[in-house]
Amino acid sequence: MYNHNLILATDLDGTFLEGDHQTKEFFYNQVFNLRETILLIYVTGRPAATVEEFCKMGYLPRPHFIIGDHGTHIVDGENFKPVDHLQNPIIEKWNNGNECLKTLLSDDIGLTLQPLDPPYRVAYYYDQHYLQNSTLHKIENAGFDAILSCDMYLDIVPRGVNKGSSLLNLIDHLGMNSDLAITCGDSLNDLSLFQTGLKSIAVGNSEPKLITKIKELSNVYYSRFPGLSGIIDGLHFFEKIHLLSDS
Repeated sequence: MYNHNLILATDLDGTFLEGDHQTKEFFYNQVFNLRETILLIYVTGRPAATVEEFCKMGYLPRPHFIIGDHGTHIVDGENFKPVDHLQNPIIEKWNNGNECLKTLLSDDIGLTLQPLDPPYRVAYYYDQHYLQNSTLHKIENAGFDAILSCDMYLDIVPRGVNKGSSLLNLIDHLGMNSDLAITCGDSLNDLSLFQTGLKSIAVGNSEPKLITKIKELSNVYYSRFPGLSGIIDGLHFFEKIHLLSDS
């Protein structure tokens, strides 16, 4: 069923969504026209429902799959319904942790709940000057993982669940060769993508803390170009750019 020549697994904000109109028009149209060649997966912190709206409004080409909410929500891009085989274990790990975590951290300083309520994660803003290590220890001891990014976002997810783990599980579920995959990102919450060992592109506008982390990862190409231009540059580096002219 999936005989694609490339799996492009990309973050959205700062990455696939970052670029001028001309670059977006070219790349988005090519990816849309090459659905049988390029398997497109959005791997984002945004809720899957938000990405669905972007696609329906024409802001984004429809992907084959969406891994939303930092790896905790996996949906089919054709019908935007959960991939149950992959989603159900995440739900079980989460174990309705939303209210438990909010209660646990209600008195901790440096935290402000974000104005959204995703089903399988809890999202905070944090103040880097006030966030306590004890807060992070609380989260870990309760059986969850904390993801910090951009010096302001704290996302709490089920233990062992992140963008990278969900992507690997999806590729395995599809029975595809992981050598076909290239991941793309710009912030520290994309680090798990790069730690998969898959070919990866860190775009030029990447968060400084991410750049520091990827220096030890030989599978990651760091482009000097931002956003979508960085993805295109990375596809040149990995000798995949010719696929965009196969339409």
